[in-house]
Amino acid sequence: MASELVIVYHRQPYEEVEENGKTVFRENKSPNGIVPTLKGFFGHVNHGAWVAWKLAEDPENPGFEQRVEIEDAQGRYTVSRLALTEHQVREFYHVSSKEAFWPILHSFKERYNYDPVDWDNFQEVNRLFAEAAAEEAAQGALVWVHDYNLWLVPGFLRAIRPDLRIAFTHHTPFPSADMFNVLPWRKQIVESLLACDDVGFHIPRYAENFVSVVRSLFDVEVSPPVRVPGKWFTEGTALTERVMHERITHEGHETSVSVCPLGVAVAFIEDRARRPETEARVKEIWQDLGQSKLILSVGRTDYTKGGAQQLQSFERVLETNPDLRGQVRLMHVSVSANRNMSSYEDIQTEIEQIAGRINGRFGTLEWQPVALISRAIPFDELVSYYRAADVAWITPLADGMNLVCKEFVASRVDGEGVLVLSEFAGAAVELGDALIVNPFSYRAMDRTILQALAMEGSERSHRMERLRAAVAENDLGQWGPGRLVVAPGPKRAA
Repeated sequence: MASELVIVYHRQPYEEVEENGKTVFRENKSPNGIVPTLKGFFGHVNHGAWVAWKLAEDPENPGFEQRVEIEDAQGRYTVSRLALTEHQVREFYHVSSKEAFWPILHSFKERYNYDPVDWDNFQEVNRLFAEAAAEEAAQGALVWVHDYNLWLVPGFLRAIRPDLRIAFTHHTPFPSADMFNVLPWRKQIVESLLACDDVGFHIPRYAENFVSVVRSLFDVEVSPPVRVPGKWFTEGTALTERVMHERITHEGHETSVSVCPLGVAVAFIEDRARRPETEARVKEIWQDLGQSKLILSVGRTDYTKGGAQQLQSFERVLETNPDLRGQVRLMHVSVSANRNMSSYEDIQTEIEQIAGRINGRFGTLEWQPVALISRAIPFDELVSYYRAADVAWITPLADGMNLVCKEFVASRVDGEGVLVLSEFAGAAVELGDALIVNPFSYRAMDRTILQALAMEGSERSHRMERLRAAVAENDLGQWGPGRLVVAPGPKRAA
């Protein structure tokens, strides 16, 4: 069946596991993140499709169904699985995307390496995604492409199916022209994005950086600037932008440049936070803590997340404030992002070494200052830790949005807790009532975590009330592909 909405994303929209010799598709455990968020849009159409890749030794004879039909609470949709070899996946994702694109997008030029990139393979994989999307799409359908590793899909798709509406959403930062233009394939990438009807970003700064890159590479017409809405404006933070441009015209084709920060499922999280079993678990955590305050840090193991810098700050704070020893604990959750890349292994090793050093220097039989968790925590359990924590310490060096900080705020139905947030996380432009910090400054990091621990109850309540209002205003239900309409009609009943 042809689909009104086709979502193109590299991951499949479920967890595929074997149970008793049978393949089972499991729902994602968390309501947040890009996969469960995107699946929610299938409930607004009669039939949708999802294009992803799946590993195969022989793409001509993959040994699995390349199209499976799914019907669940989110709607009816087809999953088209591209059969890619291990070599194709490695070159397309682990090398091109992670070694060349990822460091540039996050402005880590010193980590950039394009020598091993197989650009022909990257183009070929993107072409295969485009062909699969074209095959699934109904006449005039919306094809919604996601993230930087599929940059070339819109260009290929426009050539194959000029009738389609094409949207593209970036989930990473988008850098300025002097950084982005380090990429030798910059013109081909941007020309593909200009084939879209809408290119979306999480915050105005990233959108404006895109416009700047386009203007540096092509002769285009750009619409007059408009003021950034107040809800996306936090005075004095690094990513604040005051005006933005909403349309680009290139060779007669108009592309909207839209801003729509990704939110979280507030009602779902609040429901989990209020459950009796959550309340009981929170009390257990508090009992285990005794008189100690709990600082919670949650992120992936990635050099962009600032995990090592955060642990170094905690070590300095314990060294210079001996009265805090035995009185505060840091639960540092650093989930391995990709075990196939040495750079991520190096970061994990560094984090483990620093955590071990802190516990060795300051720990006692009764008190260990750092609890390092290197596995994903089930979402309901994580909500309990959000509820129990005195401080959420979220300080990435660069981040497209960051949903952990929003999950923490949505969980605080008690109106308590303090959020310390990096000014280089996209969410900082919305959450100005957090304690905003520059994670590149030792002094600022140390001072701000001390400020959070010492904050009086009235200030905590006032800040959290405003943070909760900001997160609720930009609930997950407000998010979508720019000005493009997904489909008419109400959400289908489950």
